[in-house]
Amino acid sequence: MIVSAQTHGTNSQEVESWPGRTRMATTAPRGCHQQLNSRYYRLCDLNEAWGIVLETLAALGVVTTVAFMLALVILVNKVQDSNKRKMLPIQFLFLVGVLGIFGLTFAFIIKLDSGTGPTRFFLFGVLFSLCFSCLLTHASNLTKLVHGREPLSLLVMLGLAVGLNLVQDIIAIEYVVLTMNRTNTAIFSELSATRRNEDFVMLLIYVLFLMLLTFFMSSFTVSGSFPGWKRHGACICFTALLSISCWVAWITLLLVPNPGPQWDDLILSAALVINGWIFLLAYVVPEFRVLTRQQNPMDYPLEDSFCKPQLMKQSYGVENTAYSPEEIAQGREGPGHELYTPYSTHFPLQNRTPPKDFSIPRAHSPYSDYEGRKDGS
Repeated sequence: MIVSAQTHGTNSQEVESWPGRTRMATTAPRGCHQQLNSRYYRLCDLNEAWGIVLETLAALGVVTTVAFMLALVILVNKVQDSNKRKMLPIQFLFLVGVLGIFGLTFAFIIKLDSGTGPTRFFLFGVLFSLCFSCLLTHASNLTKLVHGREPLSLLVMLGLAVGLNLVQDIIAIEYVVLTMNRTNTAIFSELSATRRNEDFVMLLIYVLFLMLLTFFMSSFTVSGSFPGWKRHGACICFTALLSISCWVAWITLLLVPNPGPQWDDLILSAALVINGWIFLLAYVVPEFRVLTRQQNPMDYPLEDSFCKPQLMKQSYGVENTAYSPEEIAQGREGPGHELYTPYSTHFPLQNRTPPKDFSIPRAHSPYSDYEGRKDGS
């Protein structure tokens, strides 16, 4: 026996009352299967097409990111510049974060419940922190290369990227554990929309700090002397600037109460998809375009000076002072103004004056040539 029936838009619900039990029958929206769980309706509901559009863009982003990751592995041996090759692990780690951002979009399209709540609050900040930590590490290395100084080593860059990301990991773990009170995973859906949004933004303060620091660090590369590295720094600066604009927009929309809580998931899902594509188009694509180019001598100091030993230590033998540059150029003056010639024997050469004539001069007679005869006789 049907007691009552309610229809909300396209979803019709009928409450059937039978002796000893009550059952709720739900009709799936247009585009979804009848037996599909209601938490997944946004993935297929044609009346809320934003879910279908965002999941399509997110899926395309996942495929594109995986393709870039495979290309990065394949092109490792073709990278000729050693400093670009050292950045490949950092860039691969960055692509892992971008892949997670596109995948996290589905957790915001699916209805907020005990399963998606902890995932949203934990992974959102952690994944963005990983991406901006990698960008900040790359920008820090570029500030050295663009000024002709010795770059960071691979282990230092990996330690810097992982260490910066670890801070957000600790913050997110503490917040999720304390909010859930260890086991209450449904607490996130039970919070009011205003309280939930405020906590969500407060949890991302460290990510905002990384974002701003990345922007300012990459802007320092503009004043360098080597234009090849300036292009890399400009890509990072442009990526950070677009990300800051995106975050200011979605935080403003999320904290303004006018749109209503029904738009919260749309705002956060769109922010994930937009920022993921910003990472790919503004940073990854330009990096791949110059990844396999030959090393440009104009991007380094003369003779690659930061790779050369600065001090040569004599290990054996006796120093031959005859070949010192100063003596070659100027010579060496000793006592008596003796001039030392470095490429000759070790006997000093002297400028000798002509020998003096000590003979007694004799008188010259005009008749010395007369032989006692007349001319013609």
